[in-house]
Amino acid sequence: MILNGILGLFNLGTGEVILIVAVILLLFGGRKIPELMRGLGKGVKSFKQGMSEVEDELKKPIEDLDKKQDDK
Repeated sequence: MILNGILGLFNLGTGEVILIVAVILLLFGGRKIPELMRGLGKGVKSFKQGMSEVEDELKKPIEDLDKKQDDK
């Protein structure tokens, strides 16, 4: 399902996807791809964590204001 969304977004057909995968295999080899995917996964995880931290920092002043309003 996710793959269909990605293919639809970039308007890629089966032939193009196979070509891209073949080029990646030629450039990096079969042994490097798991390392690359692991690094990509860590990067995405770190990005999500950073976004969560930013969101928490933005919500904190609003919650503090709500507490002060409730105390009055």
